[in-house]
Amino acid sequence: MISSLRADAFVESPGAGGRLDVRKAVMHDIPPILDLINGYAARGIMLPRTEFEMSEAIRDFTVVSLGGDLLGCGALHFYSPTVGEIRSLAVHERAKTHGVGRRLVESLVEEALEYELDGVFAFTYVVEFFQKVGFQVVERGVLPLKAWKDCLRCPKFQACDEIAMLRILRPQRWNEALPRSWGAEDQFIQIPTPRPIKTP
Repeated sequence: MISSLRADAFVESPGAGGRLDVRKAVMHDIPPILDLINGYAARGIMLPRTEFEMSEAIRDFTVVSLGGDLLGCGALHFYSPTVGEIRSLAVHERAKTHGVGRRLVESLVEEALEYELDGVFAFTYVVEFFQKVGFQVVERGVLPLKAWKDCLRCPKFQACDEIAMLRILRPQRWNEALPRSWGAEDQFIQIPTPRPIKTP
């Protein structure tokens, strides 16, 4: 999933002011979420979403607002009883120094723990910041069935340059479940790796 999250979404300015409200999204958040995501999609940074898709997925979303103004969104999407993806992370341009991205990731990880997931993964360009919140770089091929749902409709599918990252939330359960949940090769899809473009 292409994400609009960049390094400056994790920067916090001492003078940012105001108290950020982090909460689960509700139906009336759909229009501003769509404006945010589709604004980035128009620039090729995220995948576009429709009102119908958002209505189906609204329970996955968490939003950050300031004084009622929606500043960012992100979703926790379940792929199995043990694994989820942090996805659709978007932060409004005017909020890049409020630490909105960090608050979103922290909240989504906390939600994953509440649902007793063993791990969460993400695709990102900001490796160093995900590492700061406990994620590690992994091979794309170990992520379950990711490609069939979203990656196939991504314009970067044949030359994906996002980095796959994983945070193991329950190490003992993760290791115990590894052969059962992650060991069968037919459960995994090798997502294309970046290829150099040949110039004439």
